[in-house]
Amino acid sequence: MGMSDKRRACGSWGLALSVLLAAMAGAAHAQTPSEDVAAQIRQQGYTCDQPVTAHRDVRRSKPDSAVWVLACRDALYRVRLSPDMSARVTKLKPHRTRRTPS
Repeated sequence: MGMSDKRRACGSWGLALSVLLAAMAGAAHAQTPSEDVAAQIRQQGYTCDQPVTAHRDVRRSKPDSAVWVLACRDALYRVRLSPDMSARVTKLKPHRTRRTPS
């Protein structure tokens, strides 16, 4: 194996190691559904400073259009995500438990 072949082999291993480390770093910073949906609606001008939860509304979802209910610290939204389109966002009123008079 000549010097040129050794350099190519080291370069290939270096590239493979760089790709592997980049993939591992990306996996360590993977976002939750609530962070993903919150990022989408923020891009459209809605406020969601601290996403708390997001759950998929299976009943309202369609094969090509997912519906999520996003709870933020300061608001509650229903968000329809469709490919290649802006999200349809509806601000919901938070459910409040009723107190019965004592």
